[in-house]
Amino acid sequence: MYHAKLIGQKEKKYYNDFVAAAAKGHILQSYEWGEIKGKGEWQPLRLLLEDSAGNPQAAISILQRKIPVLGKNIFYAPRGPVGDIHDEVLMDSLFAEVKKLAQKRQAIFLKLDPDIPSTDMVFRNYLQKRGFISAEKGEGFSGVQPKYVFRLDITPDEETLFANLHHKTRYNIRLAQKRGVEVRDDCGKDELPEFYRILKETTERDKFLVRSYDYFADLWDYLMPAGYLKLFMAYYQEKAIAGTLAFVFGDKAWYIYGASSNEHRNVMPNYLLQWEMIRWAQKSDCVMYDFRGVPGNLSEDNPLYGLYRFKKGFNGEYTEFVGEYDLVFSPFYYKLWTNLEPIYQKNIRRLIGLKNRVKPAGN
Repeated sequence: MYHAKLIGQKEKKYYNDFVAAAAKGHILQSYEWGEIKGKGEWQPLRLLLEDSAGNPQAAISILQRKIPVLGKNIFYAPRGPVGDIHDEVLMDSLFAEVKKLAQKRQAIFLKLDPDIPSTDMVFRNYLQKRGFISAEKGEGFSGVQPKYVFRLDITPDEETLFANLHHKTRYNIRLAQKRGVEVRDDCGKDELPEFYRILKETTERDKFLVRSYDYFADLWDYLMPAGYLKLFMAYYQEKAIAGTLAFVFGDKAWYIYGASSNEHRNVMPNYLLQWEMIRWAQKSDCVMYDFRGVPGNLSEDNPLYGLYRFKKGFNGEYTEFVGEYDLVFSPFYYKLWTNLEPIYQKNIRRLIGLKNRVKPAGN
């Protein structure tokens, strides 16, 4: 019934057009995202299913990575698959093709973290019936992708969207405007180093790790020419004090990275930045704006509660995804990997920390 094909560079637009137009199409399933990850330890594989008339019906962009010591591979499809997830025949056909590919490439399992809400019991039951194993490791930010996000329907008009904001959020947006904060959305790559400088300042203040500048340069080089990336910078008294990066793909937009200086935080640049990003997404014909990760533990003593409260103020819907699932092809090696992975991840985080460590002033 369906014909499977691996997509190469020549069919990039054909593949992207299908994924972008799909109801659950995601930037992490785009052709370009595979290229970005392919510069590191991953190898991208894009699989497309066509019907008998040659029309695309389902797709999955898989990242393949070799496991140290074991000599086998793992498959990971970030926010995949794409297609009618409730069409069991279609999904069965897609995963059968993935299994064939896994056998050829010695992949021991496929990891999914689909863009599907946890309330979709039909799809959750489908995964379980087909042998997918829940691979949850914890709440909030513990997975590869956030399990909890805020999402805002931006189909109402701008006046309605603003009126629906929390009164404190509206107040802080107006305060930033009154104090003279200027948000620029026509930033070029020459402003990316300044954004990264502020991002490093943010990570040192809030004590979390950040990728190298080269990673952000790759984001720019691969996504900006395609129109999938936007840099926003907030200026106060002609000095950059905050910035954000956003993705746009099809009719969806995602807030990805945010940076704020230790200086002039009282002029509330982050509130104005978010509002201008929402306005931009709406003008870009998007219907959904994703604020990305928030904690699953909503108690006020959670260190991330302030992040939750900030994003909540924009009146998005608190969304929980179905989480991570693994489809195991080799039970023996899968068990070995589940024992090795915590050690591997710990070492990776340590290496990232060493690589990104900032020397003390004066050294």
